[in-house]
Amino acid sequence: MKLNELSPSEGARQLAYRKGRGAGSGNGKTAGRGHKGQNSRAGGGVRPGFEGGQMPLYRRLPKRGFNNSRFALDYVEINVSDLDRFEDGTVVDAAVLKESGVITLPKVNDGIKILGNGELTKKLTVKATAFTASAKEKISKAGGTAEEV
Repeated sequence: MKLNELSPSEGARQLAYRKGRGAGSGNGKTAGRGHKGQNSRAGGGVRPGFEGGQMPLYRRLPKRGFNNSRFALDYVEINVSDLDRFEDGTVVDAAVLKESGVITLPKVNDGIKILGNGELTKKLTVKATAFTASAKEKISKAGGTAEEV
């Protein structure tokens, strides 16, 4: 048996049911939509969540609580291990990170935050908006400095 000789078993595949193709098809004229009414029309029907004019559930339930997403700072997060690619003595800032491809986002919204994941072996001067305590420790342990901009 070859790939080009394969075929589905007899009766396994059915032709698509074509609606509205004449009286002889068994589903012509109204094409299973009945006569008149909202659902018989093209584009008819109601939107998701519509309850026939009754006040819908999503409007009946109280909206409670606080959501910080509107006020939260949006940092580009970079691990200490990502900084290990630079040469000793390099001043690492947003422009250098973008140029080297560490930051691939089109824009840096609220700045850069350096996280302490991984190890750093090079002596670097890192300029960023924020640092975690472990990141500062690892940068200074490697002989570099962490400057908050």
